[in-house]
Amino acid sequence: MSGATTAASSGNNHSLHLPTPTLDAESQSLLQSISAQGGYAYARMAALAVAGDRSAAEAARDMAWEQLHSGPWHSVLPVWRDAYSMACLRVAKFHFAAGEFGEALGALDMGLIMGGMLLRKDLHDSVLLVSSEARKKAKNSLQASGEDFKGEKLVPEVPVDVNEVLKILPLRSLSSGRVEKRSDLSMEGFLRNYFQTGTPVVITNCMAHWPARTKWNHLDYLNAVAGNRTVPVEVGKNYLCSDWKQELVTFSKFLERMRTNRSTSSVEPTYLAQHPLFDQINELRGDICIPDYCFVGGGELQSLNAWFGPAGTVTPLHHDPHHNILAQVVGKKYIRLYPSSLQDELYPYSETMLCNSSQVDLDNIDKNEFPKAVELEFMDCILEEGEMLYIPPKWWHYVRSLTMSFSVSFWWSNETESSDS
Repeated sequence: MSGATTAASSGNNHSLHLPTPTLDAESQSLLQSISAQGGYAYARMAALAVAGDRSAAEAARDMAWEQLHSGPWHSVLPVWRDAYSMACLRVAKFHFAAGEFGEALGALDMGLIMGGMLLRKDLHDSVLLVSSEARKKAKNSLQASGEDFKGEKLVPEVPVDVNEVLKILPLRSLSSGRVEKRSDLSMEGFLRNYFQTGTPVVITNCMAHWPARTKWNHLDYLNAVAGNRTVPVEVGKNYLCSDWKQELVTFSKFLERMRTNRSTSSVEPTYLAQHPLFDQINELRGDICIPDYCFVGGGELQSLNAWFGPAGTVTPLHHDPHHNILAQVVGKKYIRLYPSSLQDELYPYSETMLCNSSQVDLDNIDKNEFPKAVELEFMDCILEEGEMLYIPPKWWHYVRSLTMSFSVSFWWSNETESSDS
């Protein structure tokens, strides 16, 4: 990266250049593959873009975007995802050369979110370079220590008032079995008492060494490292509601929406949910550590996702296929869990896409339609900052943010599951 940075930083904005070695090496072969799939018009626009035609670069991106939305996502040919990445890199080059760093980052992020794997390294390296130049332009001298940030905190350090919390939680909350909390739980203890028995547990005193614990509660830090980045967010109560939708926004706009949501209840909640944010923004990935517990069972980490949203955000009752550790970095969450054996009693949807979700709305249970769900035993807890919750595979869980909340989920499979997949 040092050579690339030198190339980018020399002279004024008009000499700024984004090195894209993979694109340079693979461009001709990729264009041949695109043409073989009928993308002759795309190939013509791409050639004009290389010759310096900015509008042609944008036209090529639009053509690839149309192909990405020509049918179900799984039916999109991989070559068109790579074509979209190529076009995003070309557009970003023009923006970067003009000193339009925010626009360049927007194009690169769209390539990372929607594009293929072929040009991913060029996209990541370009993001680092453009981000560096953007910080220089803004004269942002933010250092990586994260210890001296000033300004507004996302969540003040205030203890939970259980009586107030109970007013907004589902009926019978905190009255059934509580999830056990264990401090400094050993790997052997986790394996023997929880992993092998399939029992949830809250692990405390296990995240103090994460830089995220001191950094992510500061708006100025999050804005500095991610403010110009584009992320997908969910808007609406939850994914089971008819008015639920998804949008692409900059991280700074997302943060502003959350602040607005905190001061008024009339704004629809905006939630960054189950997004591989750390594949996209390397600076945030460096603020967390994969818990050692995720290597129990000899399996593999399947996904690493961010969950970031305002108080009142709800993930409805559902289950997931993998072992899961939910790490609470900022804020507090209420979580209710039902064992996997209660499949029929929780009335899962019959549709394939929603078969891991329950039709039972815990916030307003229809006792006539779902009578079996009313008196079921469950486990629950309030997950505090710095705590991790282990959720075994197929355990049903409902999650509600009690404050503004930033969590990280680690899904992993055990050895047998990995070999089967």
